[in-house]
Amino acid sequence: MTPRTAADAAPARLGSGFSGEVHVPGDPGYDEARTVFNSMIDRRPAVVAQCASEADVVRALRFARDEELEVAVRGGGHSVAGMALSEGGLVVDLRRMRTVDVDREARSARVGGGATMGDLDRATQPDALATTGGRVSTTGVGGFTLGGGSGWLERAFGLACDNLLAADVVTADGGSVRASADENPELFWALHGGGGNFGVVTSLTLRLHDLPAMSMALLLFRPENGPEAVRTYRDVMESAPDAAGGACIYITGPPEEWVPEAMVGRLVCAVLVTYAGTEAELREVAAPLLALEREAGVIDGIPYADLQCMLDDPPGMRNYWSAEYLGGFPDEAAAAFCAAAATMPVPSGSQHVLFPMGGAVARGPADYPLPWRSSPWAVHPFGVWENETDDEQGRQWVRRVRGDLVPWASGAVYLNFIGREGQERVVAGFGEDAYERLSRVKARYDPDNVFHLNHNVKPAVAAV
Repeated sequence: MTPRTAADAAPARLGSGFSGEVHVPGDPGYDEARTVFNSMIDRRPAVVAQCASEADVVRALRFARDEELEVAVRGGGHSVAGMALSEGGLVVDLRRMRTVDVDREARSARVGGGATMGDLDRATQPDALATTGGRVSTTGVGGFTLGGGSGWLERAFGLACDNLLAADVVTADGGSVRASADENPELFWALHGGGGNFGVVTSLTLRLHDLPAMSMALLLFRPENGPEAVRTYRDVMESAPDAAGGACIYITGPPEEWVPEAMVGRLVCAVLVTYAGTEAELREVAAPLLALEREAGVIDGIPYADLQCMLDDPPGMRNYWSAEYLGGFPDEAAAAFCAAAATMPVPSGSQHVLFPMGGAVARGPADYPLPWRSSPWAVHPFGVWENETDDEQGRQWVRRVRGDLVPWASGAVYLNFIGREGQERVVAGFGEDAYERLSRVKARYDPDNVFHLNHNVKPAVAAV
């Protein structure tokens, strides 16, 4: 059946008993339903099934299988490669399933598959609880967690997937299963970094942690003073308590009141120190950084949910990202990192980022398919710009950063940070042994590779 015929059939076939909404080309809501945050992505699905329940997901998947439509799954829609959309296929859109139920006594939250970090953080904040989220509020909780989940609180609380207690999954055949340490444990293992390869996760149960206070320091330096600031941050973080996190970020100076006019619209080196504690505690840990001469800075306590909104990337921009995880960050690597900022598109929303790892990340379960968790540092060129004419400069800059840092790279990579970079990088994201194990799980739950619009694990072929 052709995509057009499938689109014609979808409203009637899905509409009866379907509690969400169905959009096909020509509908008033179709263009909004197919728009993702990365404006480089312009795909036209035959059907967007905006599911409001697990039963809707089952119905949508069965329709897609009957009509032989390629399936994409959309949670937050934050995949830089646009994996939340299929060209001429069906999108299982979970954005209507975003309820967050907090159990204060159990220190857990049950999160709908379409919830964003903003939904989760706002729901847990009244009880002074939190779990590791991303670094922006618009990231989808589901895809973020299933891919591993690296964020500001990871050194204190571990990766997001380390806090995954259970998941409800609709498999390729339309069946519903629950995965936890006691139920379908091999599938549960695979969901700790294996991404959306095994089904549609309609809800996740996450462990929460007490977070009575959060604070941050954001310091701005001239680019020529960046190397000293980056080296100092490195030295601070190598002995800092797990509560400390943050990043060094080369950015375009923002038009904020506290930013000197001479820095607005120009390349600046920002050092962000986050701290799961009070401002006084942060100041003690960050003292060597605070002693450096800087152009501007903000140091204050801040609600965690507000911190999560500080670096939200605006919608409608063009995005191209990559990453390298490093086995070390000596002075030579710091010099290469700082020098690579010179060709970043400026002014733009691009960010040239150095993240510290370690802490609870490095101590986490070693058998999960996350080989990058043992790397002490990560470099993340995060290209964001407005005009198509800047595409080539932006892509070249991202690739150049990777090349410049390869001498210190561990070879492993966090797949949520990259687009489509080939199967070798996919395997590097899981590790070879873990990939083979994931492949066997894939063969059990999705033998036809229905869920392939992701960093794909191919199902193992049974020995003859």
